[in-house]
Amino acid sequence: MDVPAVSVIVPARNSSVTLPRTLAALADVEIDGGMELVVVDDASDDDTAAVAERAGVRVVRLGRQAGPAGARNAGIAATRAPLIAFTDADCVPTARWLGALVRGLETADLVTGPVHPDPEVRVGPFDRTLRLTAASPRFETANLAVRRSIADRVGGFEPFVPGAEPGIRPRPDQGHFGEDAVFGWRARRIGARIAFVPDALVHHAVFPRGPRAFVAERWRLRFFPALVREIPELRTVLPQRVFLSARTCRFDAALLGAAAAAQRRRAWPMVLALPYVRRDLRTWAPATRSGIRENAALIAADAVGLAALLRGAVAARRVLL
Repeated sequence: MDVPAVSVIVPARNSSVTLPRTLAALADVEIDGGMELVVVDDASDDDTAAVAERAGVRVVRLGRQAGPAGARNAGIAATRAPLIAFTDADCVPTARWLGALVRGLETADLVTGPVHPDPEVRVGPFDRTLRLTAASPRFETANLAVRRSIADRVGGFEPFVPGAEPGIRPRPDQGHFGEDAVFGWRARRIGARIAFVPDALVHHAVFPRGPRAFVAERWRLRFFPALVREIPELRTVLPQRVFLSARTCRFDAALLGAAAAAQRRRAWPMVLALPYVRRDLRTWAPATRSGIRENAALIAADAVGLAALLRGAVAARRVLL
């Protein structure tokens, strides 16, 4: 039997709602040399595996939940192609996606591509989705391809445990975070050539979410200091090497300005808040009910994010703001 040009691996857990669109899109991808598609069912509680099988897709069923890292590793072990591409069960690759990734691997060892929210859905201010327009230091596997030789040398995906001591593995049901970033940076450490392929577009589902869930989700930022401890090279791409993002930098400056204004009883320190207000808050109709609600949630989320980063910084003994 001929070996296909590329293996496509889709880890899935409880994805019966979104998986049909993913598989329909993958059935339409354009690729020379053929592909093999594998859905890895990570011990789902719903009929994820049955959905994939009805679509005629090969399914690898895991008896126990292994998490995204374990599911991807199972997919790697079950496939044969020299090139491996990953996407997620809540993503819709475009027709040119796979061919663009494969062409990118002609001169690189690991490639990523853009991820945009589903164009058929209006994204609300608090909805959950993914947007990547340029190369990301987190190497999100919603859109990533790699040479099998590199994946083998790296040792596949290892579950990353924020704050855990080396050698301690968590239960997969305790959540996951950053295993794709660790994989990408380990590949860089062994000399893998990295590239971004603008034509390899994937669309990500949009999940409705209210302000309360939006604010609560920022508590996950507490994991980032441990990720920086695991991958010190991340400092090279962080603003001023200590801020998680330009947004957290602007929020911290605004908070500093507000504190200085209150302490000195002068208005001028509030100038430090202007970049945050202009870039990160809703500035149109801010006095309306919807404007007040949205800005309150945005400020609360950034405050929770700062508290989470401080909490994670103490646990990981790594400064990150």
